[in-house]
Amino acid sequence: MSDIEYDNLFKELETLEREYPEYKLPDSPTVKVGSTGAKKFAQIKHKVRLYSLDNTYSYDDLALWYERLKKNYSLDNDPKLVCELKIDGLAISLTYKDSEFSFGATRGDGITGENITNNLRTIKAIPQKLPEKLAELEVRGEVFMPKSSFDRLNQLQRENNGKLFANPRNAAAGSLRQLDAQITKSRDLSMFAYYGRLDSNEQNIDSHSKMLEFLSSQGFNVNPEYKVCNNIQEAINYCKYWDKKRQQLDYATDGVVIKIDSFILQNELGFTSRAPRWATAFKFPPEEMSTIVEDIEINVGRSGAVTPVARLDPVYISGSTVQRATLHNFDEIKRLNINIGDRVLIKKAAEIIPKVICVTQHATDKKSSFVKPEYCPSCGTKLVEQEGEVNLYCPNHLGCPSQIKGRIEYWVSKDCMDIDGVGDSIVAQLVDRGMVTTPADLYRLTVDDFLKLDLIAEKSAQNLYDEISSSKNPTLARFINSLGIRHVGKETSELLARRFLSLENLKNASFEEIQKIDGIGDKIALSILDFFSNSFNNELLQNLKLYGVIPQEMQVNEGSDKFKGLTFVITGTLSDTRDVFADIIKQNGGKVSSSVSKKTSYVLAGDNPGSKLTKAESLGVKIINENEFNQLIGE
Repeated sequence: MSDIEYDNLFKELETLEREYPEYKLPDSPTVKVGSTGAKKFAQIKHKVRLYSLDNTYSYDDLALWYERLKKNYSLDNDPKLVCELKIDGLAISLTYKDSEFSFGATRGDGITGENITNNLRTIKAIPQKLPEKLAELEVRGEVFMPKSSFDRLNQLQRENNGKLFANPRNAAAGSLRQLDAQITKSRDLSMFAYYGRLDSNEQNIDSHSKMLEFLSSQGFNVNPEYKVCNNIQEAINYCKYWDKKRQQLDYATDGVVIKIDSFILQNELGFTSRAPRWATAFKFPPEEMSTIVEDIEINVGRSGAVTPVARLDPVYISGSTVQRATLHNFDEIKRLNINIGDRVLIKKAAEIIPKVICVTQHATDKKSSFVKPEYCPSCGTKLVEQEGEVNLYCPNHLGCPSQIKGRIEYWVSKDCMDIDGVGDSIVAQLVDRGMVTTPADLYRLTVDDFLKLDLIAEKSAQNLYDEISSSKNPTLARFINSLGIRHVGKETSELLARRFLSLENLKNASFEEIQKIDGIGDKIALSILDFFSNSFNNELLQNLKLYGVIPQEMQVNEGSDKFKGLTFVITGTLSDTRDVFADIIKQNGGKVSSSVSKKTSYVLAGDNPGSKLTKAESLGVKIINENEFNQLIGE
């Protein structure tokens, strides 16, 4: 229904509830949202992990993905595919118990998200109660802000001299994470559901397309443009169609998600460490726009790497206004033959990072020629080259303000210590005033210290202090990532945490111990050893410990040799990911195989087990369910 129809019904309900308060329901839309804002979002661990998606950027890559699946998994016939527009919004998870909306969370890191239930209750596209009686249902979807709503919001911001939002996605993200749900309610957000998981599949839903139909029948807003395709060519045609038509939609989309339709095949194909094998995201080719290079600035990163950045005459591209684009390094400037005043063509790599493609017209003013710098623009230290690298570096790691700011900005960022409120402007003030030089210094700051900063009132100062204090016991993976070890990002930090369990174990690990971890090579292993042998880094770790910043040690089942000499094959949907069950098997001395043979000891089968179950039956291999598996390990 239209907004006017909804609002009129809402007002009528308010009137009826005032006249007949005895009939007012506890889950009425008029009481769903309180006026008191939350102080902080609580953390929620997802029952089943929310994975990322691998990306493809060409039709040839898309066809290769499909053919590779068929070949690697002996799929004789063309498996059906479901194509859905990839909505440019925020992934969320909704949990319904006894057919009522119980709680909702952000995707977060895929394992743990933030409880934003109150804010999600304000979104009209999210049903509060389901028509069918269901014990438990998890629904995942994408919250977004329609383009028309985005335009109205920015118009209102202009009228109130407020800050304009860059694009609908940023506006949706900011709106969904408001501590006051009334603000979220005013932003006119919507949602498309794209996934459902039932605790008991009494409906006999055996494919993704049937699940979408079921979600629609339960009142969820399912994108009507999805299509079931019989082969990869039909999927490619779908992508080509929407690449041309997507600008006509009232919501932003940056690609198409292609999934194997059959749940049995999905379970057979399984997951990598970060993404399902049975799905991929095709990204639309980025738009290209022409603009002028107004200046070339020099940035100094947290590692000391010096990067030239083009400051551009602002241009709107792929959903946001672009004013800056990286030029990567000084060899790239030579290759492009780019100077200040040149007209250039830019695009967004993966529709995210602005990039200069080429110069289309050189400036006539010869004074605009760019000269490679000799000295660091932040601290004045002479720049140096490193063997085998094209970047210039500032060697003044301890005294360069830009490097200090970069390290602290990285430390407080979302994938690291996730300290809300300590943004770039706060970090800049703290460093410029000499109040912090390392991340450890954040933890000795007082409320009074924050009150000395510009535009910080008492409440904000207390919030900043509380946020920093509450970050003192991060997970081990977050802590490792926050250290900024070269070549070590989020995924590698998780591998290291799972292998070594504590920071002390990692510090004392040998090159061989680190290098033999699947996914970690010589380069990363050497970088980790270099980090922990550096006196500055060890002093940082000592100071963090002194201020009470101590990462949690990972708790792992000590294991046994109960499964020694046994080989397991895991198939179907279980209560957790296959990786979790594989770890339990390995911790108890067993092995995990991807295929069933006469040497297989057990097949651990969940829902929709697929062809592995059939093969196990034909070979006489013992098949067990999750309860029987738990009995084997003595739970």
